[in-house]
Amino acid sequence: MTRRTLVLGGARSGKSAHAEGLLTDDVVTYVATGRRYADDADWEQRIARHVARRPTTWTTVEASVAGDLTAVLTATLGTDPPILVDDLATWLTGVMDDAGAWDGTGDLGRVEDECAALVRAVAGTRTRLVLVSAEVGLGVVPGTRSGRLFRDHLGSLNARLAEVCDEVLLVVAGIPLRLREARR
Repeated sequence: MTRRTLVLGGARSGKSAHAEGLLTDDVVTYVATGRRYADDADWEQRIARHVARRPTTWTTVEASVAGDLTAVLTATLGTDPPILVDDLATWLTGVMDDAGAWDGTGDLGRVEDECAALVRAVAGTRTRLVLVSAEVGLGVVPGTRSGRLFRDHLGSLNARLAEVCDEVLLVVAGIPLRLREARR
């Protein structure tokens, strides 16, 4: 049985919608990792579109503060409803914000500790889990130090999560490509 699935994809690739479609249960815990910014109307509209697409029977848990996501995952029991985490790029953005790590002089050790804790939590999660993350390392090298730091940390996190997931998918132009098939 597939317990942990990692769904990767680029911006607007359809990764979130595909991940949502993997869970057919009536009750799902949707873990939202994006922080809300009162002065960013576009971001609020994106969040509203995601909310509108989900079934009303799904429960949303906000996990935008470092440690929240790990706590949600480590508290699971095998009888808990499936969990969908969307998405790890916004989670990592918050972790890097909290560590002041964007210019490379902040607490990069804290970023690494949070990522390692997340990988351990995912590996130990006992309920069905679907993770969504951006795939940012397929081409253009960011022109800023902060962009390169983010790309490198997210790429490393994605690779480590892929190691502990049963199934890994890459969504390109709305088409899911199976990178690792769940063992039967």
